[in-house]
Amino acid sequence: MATGSVRDNKAKGRFELDVGDAIAFANYRLTPSTVIITHTETPPSLRGRGIASELVQGALQLIRTDGLKVVAGCGFVVDYLQKHPEFADLVG
Repeated sequence: MATGSVRDNKAKGRFELDVGDAIAFANYRLTPSTVIITHTETPPSLRGRGIASELVQGALQLIRTDGLKVVAGCGFVVDYLQKHPEFADLVG
């Protein structure tokens, strides 16, 4: 797994996780009460190492801290939420 922490890059509308020289990210659209995650991407060389899961978990924690709900607009986030019921309260 990555050693960094997930950050919200508001200027680019995405959550980011640094992994070495690469960045995994999750694009989002923001409404007044909801974050719609539209796409997650992990560089090909990093796939299969749990990086995307770490990214989504960190993004969901930031969303919770901000008091917002989440809408899964990409298949990976849909699957993640199904496997992690501890985030069910965020689904909006």
